Amino acid sequence: MTARQQAQVLIFDADDTLWENNVVFERVIDDFLEWLDHPTLDRAEIRTILDDIERANAVAHGYGSKVFLRSLAECLERLRERPATDSERKEIDRLSVALIEHRVELMPGVADALDELAGRYDLLLLTKGDQAEQQRKLDACGLLHHFRAAHIVAEKNVETYRWLVREHGFDPSGAWMIGNSPKSDILPARAAGLNAVFIPNENTWVLEDDELDPTDAGVLRLAAFRDLLRHF
Repeated sequence: MTARQQAQVLIFDADDTLWENNVVFERVIDDFLEWLDHPTLDRAEIRTILDDIERANAVAHGYGSKVFLRSLAECLERLRERPATDSERKEIDRLSVALIEHRVELMPGVADALDELAGRYDLLLLTKGDQAEQQRKLDACGLLHHFRAAHIVAEKNVETYRWLVREHGFDPSGAWMIGNSPKSDILPARAAGLNAVFIPNENTWVLEDDELDPTDAGVLRLAAFRDLLRHF
């Protein structure tokens, strides 16, 4: 049975699937590391420290720009072994202006593909993060008319996908979760009985990475978003 034949509901991730997102954070991190100019640790070592801090803060505080800025400040304080000064916090704020001013930049082929898919399938959108921040992106993307519903959740885990199935009353075996994150989009969706489409993004956040089973027939791997039209 082809993906098209068994598909009824297509569920889309937003950040780094419909539009670019993490690349902006990566640019801020590059600027942050350049500004730190640590006397003994290289950039890779500092990045490992920052990743650990971000991992802990994601569990404790969630996702989004505010949590990211908190992580940068904590990283600085750990490396300096003292509280950040007012001037240092202002510099971090200055470095992060790009996050606030960033406009939604759709991935190539997204608008046209959704135009076609919306005529054939029931489309849902599922994104995680800060409610206000994600809503701003959704309002600015110009894509919401394609989706029957858009949900912003704190985390995308197995229970989230089971809730989505109950909320909309669809058969998970006829649903496909489409996204770039093995951790949030693919593995928990599969564990909840959905199929999944993995569309890698070279700028995916390192904390969203995880191992996928190459023999899992329920995961379709595509190179680009527009390739969905060859399967659905």
